[in-house]
Amino acid sequence: MEEFKSCNLDYFPENILIDVLSFLSVRELVRAGRVCKRWKRLVKDQRLWRFVDLTAWKGVTSRILWVLLRQYLGCGLRCLRLRGLLLSARGGTFLSESWLKALATKCPRLSKLYLLHADLRSLSSCQVLPPSLKVLELRGCELPRSFFNQALPSSPAQERAEATSSVGAQRQGQDKKGKKLGSPSGIPIETLVLNNVPSFTDQHLQSLISWERLHRLELRDTFRVTANGLRNCAAKEGVCGVEGLYRLKFLEIGITGRQGYQLQMASLGLGAGWLGLEELRLGGKEVGPGLLCASRLKDLKSLCLWACTLSEMQIVRSCRMLRGLCQLEFLDVTFQPRQGPPVLEGEGGGEEEQEGHIPLVRETTATRECCLQQSLGKLFTHIRPSK
Repeated sequence: MEEFKSCNLDYFPENILIDVLSFLSVRELVRAGRVCKRWKRLVKDQRLWRFVDLTAWKGVTSRILWVLLRQYLGCGLRCLRLRGLLLSARGGTFLSESWLKALATKCPRLSKLYLLHADLRSLSSCQVLPPSLKVLELRGCELPRSFFNQALPSSPAQERAEATSSVGAQRQGQDKKGKKLGSPSGIPIETLVLNNVPSFTDQHLQSLISWERLHRLELRDTFRVTANGLRNCAAKEGVCGVEGLYRLKFLEIGITGRQGYQLQMASLGLGAGWLGLEELRLGGKEVGPGLLCASRLKDLKSLCLWACTLSEMQIVRSCRMLRGLCQLEFLDVTFQPRQGPPVLEGEGGGEEEQEGHIPLVRETTATRECCLQQSLGKLFTHIRPSK
């Protein structure tokens, strides 16, 4: 016991100390590095800086970001979460192009970037972001009008050089046809998540057509996206082949905030059809019109409904038009009770059992979900009802 009492952290192996330090936040890690030289060296281990979350650190400034980048962040960084100064009284520029370029150089394996309440209007384009990004998630951010444009603005000297060269003429011809812009590799982002971004408009959505690797798009509470904007970007047969976002496989549309907000439902744009779209998620106020238009999606295999209120008969009638589905999911869905008096099991004769009707049962949550599962189970191979 005496030997155990005299034992301290200096006798622990470094791998165990790193595991202990991994439970600390970023701010606590920086403070732990001031204890001694050994801890300072351990804190800089890249295993502690794979997933960095700075959203809980409210006092983060551009100066602190530079200190973290120069002393701690490195090749081990995979995911970075930042909170901006959009809702702060201090204001000022939070993310600069110079810091983003330094981040791309020092952290070549960064694949996911999450920005919360960040003002991105000082950035010329999303191409200033690290080229290793695969997932970009924006929540409550402000965007410039040309943020998602793939071609960066060039200098006058470069424009004159391109105008006098044949290579420049070929590039201009490609741009007129709506094909690849900018660098040959293009923007490498595969997943784009926009959550409560009021400045995202149809113009931004149109800019995503030039993204060659985008296959997952999530639009949550994007109030300025209209049905016409979604219809213009839908993948369809054109004069030169398939046009629009034909590489997109997953699409999510949901409006849950701002009670009483009146606008055109963006999911009505799905009525024009969408080639290649395999997974669709509808939430909130977009569920009703989305169900009416989902039957036009010929390649649709998976449908998820979340955060809405629906009647059982509305689900059944809508699903009869979606017999090609392989998966139907309900997440936080409230089913409205049946209209009319409840009927006990075995009563009601055989009229309710005709084709296209579901026999009424006792009005309980268990029987209602059981009846819904049995009805939809004949149409789909996998169903996960809401809790």
